[in-house]
Amino acid sequence: MRWANFLHFYQPAGQQDDILEAIVDQSYRPLFEGFAARPRLRLTININGSLMELFDTTKYRGLIDILRTMGKEGRLEFTSTAKFHAVLPFINEQEILRQVTLNDETNRFYLGEAYQPRGFFAPEMAYKPELTSIIENMGFQWLILDEIAGTGGTGLIDYTKTHQIKGSSLRVFFRERRLSNLIMSAVVRSPETLKDAMKDDLASGRYMVTAMDGETFGHHRPGLHRLLLGIYDTPDFELIQVSEIEKYFPEIKEIQLIASTWASSKEDIERGAQFLSWSDPENVLHHLQWDFTKLVLDEVYRLAPSHPAYPIVRNKMDMALASDHFWWASAKPWWSLEMIEIGAFRLLDTIRQIPDVAVERLERASNYYMEIVITAFAWQRSGKIRSMMKEQQSMLRIPFKDRTIGRGGAEEGVYHAFIDMMKDLEQKAAQTGEYEKAILWRDALFKLENKLDIYDTINAIDLLRVEIPHKDVEATIEKYKAKYHAIRGGQPEQRGS
Repeated sequence: MRWANFLHFYQPAGQQDDILEAIVDQSYRPLFEGFAARPRLRLTININGSLMELFDTTKYRGLIDILRTMGKEGRLEFTSTAKFHAVLPFINEQEILRQVTLNDETNRFYLGEAYQPRGFFAPEMAYKPELTSIIENMGFQWLILDEIAGTGGTGLIDYTKTHQIKGSSLRVFFRERRLSNLIMSAVVRSPETLKDAMKDDLASGRYMVTAMDGETFGHHRPGLHRLLLGIYDTPDFELIQVSEIEKYFPEIKEIQLIASTWASSKEDIERGAQFLSWSDPENVLHHLQWDFTKLVLDEVYRLAPSHPAYPIVRNKMDMALASDHFWWASAKPWWSLEMIEIGAFRLLDTIRQIPDVAVERLERASNYYMEIVITAFAWQRSGKIRSMMKEQQSMLRIPFKDRTIGRGGAEEGVYHAFIDMMKDLEQKAAQTGEYEKAILWRDALFKLENKLDIYDTINAIDLLRVEIPHKDVEATIEKYKAKYHAIRGGQPEQRGS
């Protein structure tokens, strides 16, 4: 098996100094220095131009030097992207081209000849079919997307072939969710336990693509950078860059892609809500944000590029297109009053910088700003946010025990299958000295048995499916169901008169 790992590094323009310092100390510096110290490194990364500028304007220029050196040595390959992390399916082609051009200019300035992107990363892996020709016409050779974009589900991609988008020469490589989630969740903390979880994959002869936020390693998950660095010290893992996949797997298979993101679920896609974290049809705030964005962008287009104010105005608009304030307004489950206000203020500040804007347009912009902020505060005070979060997690509000034993029949076997798998994982973790993991499974068992799993952010059942290969889970479930059918009588007992 050959493994192409992809990391995405991004911080919004204007990130607060203390937050950036924490992320650098916990994640970026140990990762970049650790990568530099590993000669066998083969890694593909995306790093937004907005973050490179933050490195330059603060005190972290040394991190740029490390990236440039590794890129020149060929151990690191870079992809292109939208500089300010805009959600591409929701901006027009003109803005997409601008964001990508700005990103490439910025990264070439800092990385020089080391920056030669052949691949493209759409922020949030947000894709719609119209993007294919835009990306292809910009000269990129491949695109990286989540596996759900290829099939509408998971576990269905053929990782023995290189995929090509139907009607295009653009290749597409698919992030595999199971292994990506296994690593990101920190269920495994060492290369040895990771190898155990991947034993079938390692012997498969196929390739694998993982993709994760770089900040996961050390910042979101303290200490997890050690696992990532340890992977590059482990000879059993045949690590390659994404651009090298086709060299080892030259057979081409055409595929039709589905509009999605790396956060989309099968259910989201089926009901046409695959972008709900940035444009939820039921979210009034999202409607206000996008209407406000259109208003301001229209005024930016009215300003002549030759006008002295144009560079400042245009830069403010570029930053205002960032995905962050839409994401934090989703409330399913992400929510931040501060980030919502910052996004609205950036739009208001942009239009205020444009000379000779009609008074009624300025008043309308001010009204949008106030309505967004007032609505967000009203949602916070009224409890609407908690209600929306609860609705999003409604399935998990039904205890697993009620969803299995409560339904009776063969579903009882499903419950006992999961319980036994967790008991086995608990024992194995204790035997290998991974006591944190043993405690995790011990607590999970208690919660499932006492119907307390509805309060978990990550349900124990999801963690188990990450830990154990899908086919093994399904095989165990079928075994327990078969046991139920074997002991069940062919005719219900008739008693009484």
